[in-house]
Amino acid sequence: MRKIRIFDSTLRDGEQAPGFSMSIQEKVAMAKQLERLNVDVIEAGFAIVSPGDFTSVKTIASEIKNASVASLARARRQDIEYAWNAVKCAADPLLHVFLATSELHMKYKLNMTKEEVKEQVRASVSYARSLCGAVEFSAEDATRSELPFLAEVFQIAIDAGASVINVPDTVGYAEPEEMKKIITYLQEHVDLRDTLISVHCHNDLGLAVSNTLAAIQAGAGQAECALNGIGERAGNAALEEIVMNLKTRNDFYGADTRIDTTQIINSSKLLVMFTGVKVQPNKAITGENAFAHEAGIHQHGMLRNRKTYEIMTPESVGLTENRMILGKHSGRHALEEKLRQLGYTVTPSALDGIFEKFKELADAKKVVNDKDIEALVKNSVVEIPKVYKLDKYVLNSSNVLSSTCNISLIRNETETIQGYASGSGPIEAAFNAINRASGLELALNDYSIEAVTGGTDAQGAVGVRISYENEIYKGYGVDVNIIEASIQAYINAINNMFYERKCRECQ
Repeated sequence: MRKIRIFDSTLRDGEQAPGFSMSIQEKVAMAKQLERLNVDVIEAGFAIVSPGDFTSVKTIASEIKNASVASLARARRQDIEYAWNAVKCAADPLLHVFLATSELHMKYKLNMTKEEVKEQVRASVSYARSLCGAVEFSAEDATRSELPFLAEVFQIAIDAGASVINVPDTVGYAEPEEMKKIITYLQEHVDLRDTLISVHCHNDLGLAVSNTLAAIQAGAGQAECALNGIGERAGNAALEEIVMNLKTRNDFYGADTRIDTTQIINSSKLLVMFTGVKVQPNKAITGENAFAHEAGIHQHGMLRNRKTYEIMTPESVGLTENRMILGKHSGRHALEEKLRQLGYTVTPSALDGIFEKFKELADAKKVVNDKDIEALVKNSVVEIPKVYKLDKYVLNSSNVLSSTCNISLIRNETETIQGYASGSGPIEAAFNAINRASGLELALNDYSIEAVTGGTDAQGAVGVRISYENEIYKGYGVDVNIIEASIQAYINAINNMFYERKCRECQ
C-alpha cells in the first residue's frame, strides 16, 4: 500500500493565523507531541520573520530526532541562509523555498516577468541544495497558474536539486477535479525522476481536505496540513481528517500514512491548550460531538452493533473512556496514572507542582474530573522560571466606590515587593497593582474567562494577553476563586515574557 508523507504546518502556517500564536516553549512542546504523532515533516516556522521565530525553529530542530524539521524561506539568498542556520542542527533538516507562479502574483506582488521568476527559482533552489540535502520548492498560487509555465518552473526546480515539488492551493480556489487534473498534468509533463509531488490546500471554500485527497488519488505523495485545520483565513487541510480518511477508506484510496492515530486527540487537546482556541463541537474527528450519539434510533443501533453508526472507533484516535475518579484521598501515583491516560507527559518536577495544586483543588471540590485535571496541567506542561510569584493580596470592591488592590509579590524567590492601585473593577485594580509592584509598563490586550466545569464549585480558567514594547505575551490561570485565577494569569504572562526575551538573547 502506498505511504503518504504527512508534512505538518501547525507551527508555521497554523501558528501565524490571528489568535493562534504560541510561545517558544509551547512550540517546542507541540513539536514533541507532533513527533509522538509520527508526522514525517515538522515545518517549525519562518526563520527570517523575527528573532523569536528563528529561535523557536532552531530550538525545535535541536530537540526533534524522529521527524524532518523544515523552515520556510522566500526564494532569496538571505532567507535561505536564515532558514539553514536555524535547521542545520536537526537530525534531518529540510529547506522549504517558495515563489509565486500565477500571473496575478507575478504582476501585482512580485513585479517580475516569467523569465525572472524562472531564473530566481533556479538560483534559489540551487543555493538551498548546496547547503542542505533536502529541498522542497513551492509554487505559490500554483492552482491559478498556467499549467505549461507551472510545469516548466517545477522542472527547473527539480534540475536545480529539489527533492519535493509542492502545489499550493494558496487561496483555496481549486475544485477536487481541477486538483486531479493539475497533478496528472505535472506527472505527464515534468521529468519527476524520484521527486515527490506535494499539495498544500487552504480551506476558503471548505474544500481543503477534499482537494488534498483528490491530489493523493491522482498520485501526490505528500500532504501538507495542520492539526484541527488551523491556518491563515479559513485554515489549512486538517491533518486528522486526511489521515482518518486514508485509514478508514484505504480500500478506496489504496494509501495510508505512518501516523500513530491514537495520538490524534492528545495532539488536538495540547494545541487547544496552548492557543486557547477551542474546536467546534461538531468538528470531524476532534470535536466533542464527533463520537456522540443522542438520537434514539442511533443509540439503538449502536447497542446492537457499533458499526451501524460508527465508521471508526473513538479508541482509534485516542479517545478512551476513563473511569478513574480522583478526590482528596487520591495519591501522587493515581494522579500520574490519570495524566498518562489523558495523554500528558510531564517531568517529575512538573508533576510535583501539579500534585500540590491538585490537593488544594481536591479540598475545595468533592470530585476532581478530567477537565479540572487538564486545566491544572496547562501551566505545567511547559516549565519556565518564575521571576514573579504571588505572595498575597487584599482587594476591596463595591458598586459605590472604585475597586482597590494591595498586592505582595515575590521576585526571584527572595525579594518581596508590593503595589497598591485602584481600578474601575477588581480585575483592573489587581492588574494595575501588579504593574505598580513590578515597575513594568504593561498593557492588557485580551482577557477571557470560562468555567472549566459546571456547578458553583467550578474552577474558573482565565487567559490574558499582555503587550510590552510592542510584543504580545500570553498567560493562563485557573482557580475556584476567579480573582486569584486572573492574578495568576497576569503573573504567568509576565513570567512568559521574561523567559521568551531571555531565550532570544541567548541565541
